[in-house]
Amino acid sequence: MARIKGVDIPNNKRIEISLTYIYGIGRSLSKQILADAKIDENKRAGDLSNDELNAIRDEVNKYMTEGDLRREVNMNIKTKMEINSYQGTRHKKGLPVRGQRTNRNARTRKGKGKVVANKKK
Repeated sequence: MARIKGVDIPNNKRIEISLTYIYGIGRSLSKQILADAKIDENKRAGDLSNDELNAIRDEVNKYMTEGDLRREVNMNIKTKMEINSYQGTRHKKGLPVRGQRTNRNARTRKGKGKVVANKKK
């Protein structure tokens, strides 16, 4: 397994898909990185030579990924919480941040449903 930015990328998948295992790299950015490094996106990650891996590493280092990106996102959320913006208060309460309705959905953010006694009447 090759390591890029501290992440083991799977050998048996195409390199285009393998790069998406790195936080902050999706399909489109993966294609862009491979085009800039002049590497065929259909090649398997296990078949890459050391020179090709180094070229990919150099291209990935141009973008904010993994720890730096996670830190940046968390700092943005903390800033919103400190200035008491609408989104910051939603983060504090553990509710959906982007305008979704909450009276019957939002179980991912709100957690398991709470039972209310004598609700059926």
